[in-house]
Amino acid sequence: MTASTPVTAPDPRTAPRAFLEHLYRAAVERALPLHTLGAHLPPPPKGRTLVLGAGKAAGSMVQALEALWPAEAPLSGLVVTRYDHIPPRPEGVPQRVEIVEAAHPVPDAAGMQAAERILALTEGLTADDLVLCLISGGGSSLLVLPAEGLTLEDKQRINKQLLESGASIGEMNCVRKHLSRIKGGRLAAACAPARVLTLTISDVPGDDVAVIASGPTVPDATTCAEALAILDRYAIEVPAPVRARLQSGELETPKPDNAVFRGHETHLIATPQQSLEAAAKAARDAGMATHILSDEMEGESREVGKVHAALARAVALRGEPFARPCVILSGGETTVTIRPRQPGQAKGRGGRAGEFCMGLAGALMGQPDVWALAADTDGIDGVEDNAGAFVTPDTLARATAAGRKLSDHLDRNDAYGYFDAIGDLLVTGPTHTNVNDFRALLIL
Repeated sequence: MTASTPVTAPDPRTAPRAFLEHLYRAAVERALPLHTLGAHLPPPPKGRTLVLGAGKAAGSMVQALEALWPAEAPLSGLVVTRYDHIPPRPEGVPQRVEIVEAAHPVPDAAGMQAAERILALTEGLTADDLVLCLISGGGSSLLVLPAEGLTLEDKQRINKQLLESGASIGEMNCVRKHLSRIKGGRLAAACAPARVLTLTISDVPGDDVAVIASGPTVPDATTCAEALAILDRYAIEVPAPVRARLQSGELETPKPDNAVFRGHETHLIATPQQSLEAAAKAARDAGMATHILSDEMEGESREVGKVHAALARAVALRGEPFARPCVILSGGETTVTIRPRQPGQAKGRGGRAGEFCMGLAGALMGQPDVWALAADTDGIDGVEDNAGAFVTPDTLARATAAGRKLSDHLDRNDAYGYFDAIGDLLVTGPTHTNVNDFRALLIL
């Protein structure tokens, strides 16, 4: 998805699905780096400018930087993004920074090799040099460099177990930071004595820069003891020597009072709230009253879907707390706890957005005049090829006619199979940005 000129919104009454997709695209458009990065760039330094970074938006962030950075000023470096997430190169913009690809959400050898190369590039930096760090969601998996005593296989297993446990993004990244040689401020420490400017796109509730991509260039206030408690809470094992190093504090991260961060800056160039506001403006421009619930919603995806359904039904049936017609928007980062599979049961497919939509559809019970879209703003719901899914007044009826039982799909976390069967997946391809969950309810 690239920058484009504004388009007229479809009529929400006659084309509700197209209208909801229009709002989604307005949200994504607001978060594209080419629109937001330029205002945060400093003048070129006396020395050289090194570009380092990781995340689903790393490719588009680099291309925006290459287009905006003075042509005569040196620029070099390396960033890592998810497979198939390098956008088409804009015409007339020469490549000056290398972009490599790796796996997400479970890391692979390519991500580890990229992290090793990024760390190596920091050698020999001086106080006259500038390091521009381009950080976006997904960087935790893409920038993998296991702590001493851990193998890549260990990190893959721990990461997969965290993803399936229902742990929050903050909990997951606390563990990741303490089991890494590059996250939790360690990359910034390696850049000393150069000045570090981090430009980041937020994909986390609260826009905590220490959580985005596990904060490789910012101080970390979490502790080894907290990381150990999270591992114990979700019954995730680590090798005994690593556990001992967590217990002793040997794997502690650089803290906010560490002198290594003096003079460093971090700028948020795109946030979930900004994207929700862009979608709200698009809805209001179409004549719809619009309400933003929050950009920080967390919790089990299907349960958050049920809460949204209760609100939508109250509006549809009683005109409370909002008068109809209206649009209700929300964002944040929900979680999906993977249910145990029964013997012989097919493995489910899907992500947070689809799981939300299953919970929403079940709780709406076919409520007339309520339409919804939930999608991930990076264009990928979990590890599938869809961004999310639509919910319509006849979702349950059409799924039943197609031989799909909602409870069966919920039992095995198979949102993809449920909505694919009725043609209600939203497929956009990678958007080259990431400000997390986007949800829109249209009550007519």
